[in-house]
Order: sequence, then structure tokens, then C-alpha cells
Amino acid sequence: MARASRLVKPASQELLHLQVQRTERLSEHWMRITLGGGDIARFVPLGYDQWFRIFLPLGGDEGLERIPAKANKIFGYLKYLRIPDGMRPVMRNYTVRAYRAATAESDAEIDVDFVLHGAGPDAGPASRWAHAAAPGDSVVLIDEGLGFNPERGVGNVLLAADETGLPAVAGICASLPADAVGTALIEVPSDADALEFPHPAGVTVRWIVREAGAKPGTPALEALRTTELRTPGLHAFLVGEQALPTGGRRVLVERGVERDAISFIGYWRADAASPAPRSHKAEEAGA
Repeated sequence: MARASRLVKPASQELLHLQVQRTERLSEHWMRITLGGGDIARFVPLGYDQWFRIFLPLGGDEGLERIPAKANKIFGYLKYLRIPDGMRPVMRNYTVRAYRAATAESDAEIDVDFVLHGAGPDAGPASRWAHAAAPGDSVVLIDEGLGFNPERGVGNVLLAADETGLPAVAGICASLPADAVGTALIEVPSDADALEFPHPAGVTVRWIVREAGAKPGTPALEALRTTELRTPGLHAFLVGEQALPTGGRRVLVERGVERDAISFIGYWRADAASPAPRSHKAEEAGA
């Protein structure tokens, strides 16, 4: 993740081996992957925008077994990088879209929504994996906690995100008290990608469809300049393409919102591609 405000860390950050249970295509740009089995009983749900690092075995399951215990820390990450290219799993950051506790009939499950950026060799490795995912496929997770700090307030919120932040906004709204008020600005690439989600009656959801060619995050950032602010007591949460949270934070501070009342995370950069590993490029060229 790019520059961010103070995160809420989980009590434990161990490797969790899980398997794909189901897949569901939600729209042209959305794929929902349901994970469970394996170590799911050790996953501790925190609600809100709980996020995690996921390791995707584009080079086969053998690479998953070689992930060091603290691959999300500097020394563990250096060990992770020593896994040979072609075997090394791809590591990405994702949000828990929904968590379902275990019942007498079924084990616990986690829904993860993947944004699909293109297809084939032009797609990023996470998109490619999500396109091809099937029940029984293995992944590894490391819980990273929350970006939305509830101590900053849950009764009066302003949530702004591009499509990559939609699962986080949906998760936050599911965790807010029923009497919460506020606004959610969500930018998506098409009307079909505006996936409705439950939210408190006092929270207004405004969908912003991005025009073709517009830089992701820009329309939502412009909307922040004119959106009504309920201050004091406002807690703002800004996520998505890097320009949205960093630029949005400046806009809100200029409009009188306290810096400590803003949770912000840059999920990605529009000018920073996520290419497939070299070995996969070679395989595609040979094919």
C-alpha cells in the first residue's frame, strides 16, 4: 500500500492457508472469490475494512509452502524474494468483503472481491489469477488489520473511494451503527460496476461513473470539493488510486476537517503497472 494514515493492527499475523470454495462473476470488472477451509478457523474477523496480504500461486503450490512466516516484515520479505522467479507467489493487498462465521452445517468463509483489469497477458497477475480461479485452488493470507480507525468516530462519516475501495466502503458500512449518518462517494468505471450494498439509512451512497479516458480517482476527488461536510465530529475515509487519498486529504483539511479525523490509504498508482513474473511472460510468448 502507498502512503497511509495510522493503521489498526491485528493481535496476530500468522500465515493462513486457505482454499477457493466458490467463484462468482459479479460484473464485467468484478469477480468474487470465496475462501475457506484450511486455517479459516484461525482467522479473526475485525469488521470495517479489514485487509490482508494474499499470496497467489501463479507458479504452483510449491511456492506457497516456501513463504516465510513474516513475509509482511522486512526480513521475511527479503526471504520471500529469494523464492525463485516462476515459483514465487504473487503478493497483493485485498479487503475482506464479507465474513461468515462457522455454523453447525458449514465452516467459516471469507468473500474477496477482485477488480478485473483487462484479460490475458495485458491483465495484472491478480486479475489473471481471479479469472482462472477454481474450487480447491490454494492461497496464503496474512491479516493486516484496519485502515479505517473506528476510534476516530463511527457516527458521522465521509467515505470516498474508486472501484478498488468499494469492498472497503461496503465493509465499513456493514460495521457502522444503524444510526450513523454521512456520505459515501464511490467512483466506478461503468454503471454495471456499481454493486449495491447494505448501509445505514442515514448514509447517502453516491455513485460516480468515470468517463472513458479519465484518470481513476479524479472524479471522486472533484466530488470531495463540493460534498456537504457534517462537521464537527466527522470521520473521513479516503482510499483508491494514490491521487484520491492524498489529494482528498488536502482538500478536506482546506475545508476545515481536522487532520486526525482523516483515515487515508493509497491502494495503487495509475502509472505503476503490475506485470506478470518474467517466467509467465516467457510462457505466454512461447504459447
